[in-house]
Formats: sequence, C-alpha cells, structure tokens
Amino acid sequence: MMIATFRNWALDESPSSRQQAAWGNRYRIWLNLRSNPLGMIGLTIIVVFVALSMLAPLLASHDPATQELANRLAAPSAAHWFGTDELGRDIYSRLLYGGRVTLGMVIAVVVLVAPIGLAIGCIAGYFGGIVDTILMRLTDIFLAFPRLVLALAFVAALKPGIESAVLAIALTAWPPYARLARAETMTVRGSDFIAAYRLTGGSAWRIIFRHIAPLCMPSLIVRVTLDMSSIIITAASLGFLGMGAQPPSPEWGAMIATAKRFIFEQWWVATIPGVAIFLVSLAFNFLGDALRDVLDPKGA
Repeated sequence: MMIATFRNWALDESPSSRQQAAWGNRYRIWLNLRSNPLGMIGLTIIVVFVALSMLAPLLASHDPATQELANRLAAPSAAHWFGTDELGRDIYSRLLYGGRVTLGMVIAVVVLVAPIGLAIGCIAGYFGGIVDTILMRLTDIFLAFPRLVLALAFVAALKPGIESAVLAIALTAWPPYARLARAETMTVRGSDFIAAYRLTGGSAWRIIFRHIAPLCMPSLIVRVTLDMSSIIITAASLGFLGMGAQPPSPEWGAMIATAKRFIFEQWWVATIPGVAIFLVSLAFNFLGDALRDVLDPKGA
C-alpha cells in the first residue's frame, strides 16, 4: 500500500512542490534503470560485492592474516572454500577483506576526483579566456601521460601504500571529468535562464556551483561509473606492481602478484581475485552503459 501511494505521489504529473518533483524525477530514473537487464545485473553484482566487503568480519571463515604453513596452497575444500595461498592463508577470507581495500580505494578516488574535475571544468567553461586556457593546458599535460605510468611516477615519488596509491590515481583521473564539465558548461552558459540570473545580480560563483554544476552532474555520473572499471584495474595494477597496499594487507592486485608463480599448478590462488576484479569491472561497465541510456537525453 505504501509503495503504491509513493508511486502515485512521485509520478504525479502536477507536483505541488520542488521536493515532489525531484523525487518524481529520481523515481522515473529508477524505473528506466530497472527496465535495463544488463544495468540491473551490474548493479546487483556491485551491491553484492560491497555488502560482502562491509560484512567481511561476519562472513569470513578465517583471520585473513593467519598463516598455516602446513596447509599452504591447499585446494578449495569445505574447510577453505577458495583454497589457501602460499602462506596457508584462507583465500575466501582474504578476498572479502581485500574487497574493502580495493573498493575503498576506488570510492576514495571518486570522492576526490569528481568534485575537482567538476569544479575545474565548470570554472574554465564559464569564464573562458585566459582562465580557460590555463586550466585546459594543465589538463592537457596530465592527459598526455598514460594513467598507470603517471600513477607509478607519483607513487614512486611518495612511498608505496594505500594512501599514496589513492592520491596518485586521483591526480591522474580528474582530467576527463574536467573536459566533460567544461563542454557541458559551454553549452549552457549562454542560456536565457543564466542571463536572467546574471541580471538579477547573481555572482559568477553562485551561478557556477548553484546552477551550472547540477546540470553537468548526469553526464559526470555516467562518466564516473564507466571509469570505475579502469580505476579498479589501475588500483589492482599498482598493488600487483608492489606500489599499492603492502603485505600482509589483503588487496586483490597484490594477491595476484604474490600468486603469479603458482598460476599453472595452483590456479585458484591467482584466479579467484582475478575473477573478482573482472566481475566488478564488468558490472560497472554494465551499470555505466545503462545510466548513459537513462540519464543522457541526447542518447534517448
């Protein structure tokens, strides 16, 4: 009954308040997303992995750092669902706790990168002129280097670790968002409603962050979702190269790095975290494609 009431309230063609109109827009986005099978598959996989990572202390069958050298490289069994690694540590438990590290790094990168890219792009697109030239040339400098190579250089200049990896990935991931926000801003800065607000005495900064930035959010959300897979792979690559999370911290890329010499004889040691990286990356691509169809009015 409550669901039906909310549905009728949200889908009302004549909303009585801005709050009702906003919730109606969100609910329509959800209905469109729900009708996309691949998008729902991707969302389900992401929710499952996030839930498993958050509930790792409750779901893990062993301490992820406990070593059992007498039981090293054990095959999957009832005692160790995904087997054990070269030090006898339970791979299932390390996979759960590793999700916390890997997905936590990705979330931290997005929280840092999205606002920075949005702000730089909106400021450059709105002011234009010398401000646009300086900010876009700075963006071009970062875009000129491959993301992983530049991230490796930043981590090497600092010190290997989770914090350094997050900062390095964030410093190399913001330019595409700035470019996208700049393009969106340039299409709306000459609109009549922006001109009208400017005539009422609204400051440039209020126009940028109160009116223009929200219009850039749908495209930014789509781009961030599609980029999540590459951020995950970059984070895992840094861990694989020993520049990310340091032992004995469980991290999917580091787990593959330590298991690569056993990949032919004890395949499960490297395959299990590799499958996790693959599934989460694929899920974000599915979700990003679905959100692009739902949120991009030009693509509809």
